[in-house]
Amino acid sequence: MSRVQVAFPDVFLFETELVVRVSDLNYGAHLGHDSVLTLMQEARVLFYRQLGFKDEISFDGEVGQIIADVAIQYKSESFLGDQLIIRIAVDEITRVGFDLLYLIINKANAKEVALGKTGIVCFNYNTRKVAPIPASLKSSLTAS
Repeated sequence: MSRVQVAFPDVFLFETELVVRVSDLNYGAHLGHDSVLTLMQEARVLFYRQLGFKDEISFDGEVGQIIADVAIQYKSESFLGDQLIIRIAVDEITRVGFDLLYLIINKANAKEVALGKTGIVCFNYNTRKVAPIPASLKSSLTAS
């Protein structure tokens, strides 16, 4: 069986720290697989805010994003109270979308907790159609 593989470019555009909360734990008392996706979303929103965008629904007043696909590669356990460093890189920029790559590391022991990817497609919520990446967003994603 082939496994999900997430590869990273050399440059990360963003880094933040998030803590593992009790609501992030599963019945095994470690970070749940579903909560990894939630942590990726939280980091993504913070990334967009750092770029000057209010949220994911409206980059330019009309065009926001939808998630086209997700991949997560789990690497090690994480527990209540762990400080996680989440780094974000951008890859595969096209006319209407791009990939965001997430490297999640346990701050205390430097172990990789998870690697993730979200395929982002720009979407006009007024017309309900896929749309080109707004120029302001594209320039922010390609500035390094």
